[in-house]
Amino acid sequence: MTERSSKPQRSAPVSERVKVRRRPARGSYELDLIRSIFDDALLCHVAFVEDGNPVVLPTLHVRIGDELLIHGARKNRMMTRVAAGAPVCVEATVIDSLVLGRSVLQNSVNYRSAVVMGEGRAVQDPDEVRPRMHALIDKWAPGRLPFLRPLTDAELRSVLLVSVPITEASAKVRTGDANDADADRSRPVWAGQLPLRVVAGSPVPDDYVPADMPVPDHLAGWGEGRSGA
Repeated sequence: MTERSSKPQRSAPVSERVKVRRRPARGSYELDLIRSIFDDALLCHVAFVEDGNPVVLPTLHVRIGDELLIHGARKNRMMTRVAAGAPVCVEATVIDSLVLGRSVLQNSVNYRSAVVMGEGRAVQDPDEVRPRMHALIDKWAPGRLPFLRPLTDAELRSVLLVSVPITEASAKVRTGDANDADADRSRPVWAGQLPLRVVAGSPVPDDYVPADMPVPDHLAGWGEGRSGA
């Protein structure tokens, strides 16, 4: 499981690479906020350069302490590039609501986003890889791990796990209503916020699930108590 720090909040270094320039009042370098955004986001995007071209790819992630962990096949181009120490940028965003204003430009979203810059390292020790892979499962399907077949040594060798430290990072958050002009506020147009959250549908079994097998509690109650769900 991800670890939330009980220590007093501290800030990440405010480097030029992660400094929030547009709307700096929305920016934050508090590590507790940055951690929480990566915890709440189900997906992150990893940016790197390959043969002089920018590449951005989505992937699953998990945070443990102050490291972000992503995984893939050993021949995956993103994973091999990042594991080799190439500069990397990891970003995650949680959309909290649609912001509905009275003019075209004042329709927006409330969001929480976080960016981490740095270099990745390959996690090689199987005794380190195994619990981190377990943490990844526990992030997006809490309670499922005890039901699963354990990882084999061969499976561990097939996985490339990369850690990116949360040291050079920033967050940006928008809250509140639209910034309508005073002259527009008298227009007969509904304005405000439409909250959004991730909602699970009814679980759909595959062809090999016995007809009398009930949906496990960890799926039936998926998302309960989870921020953004």
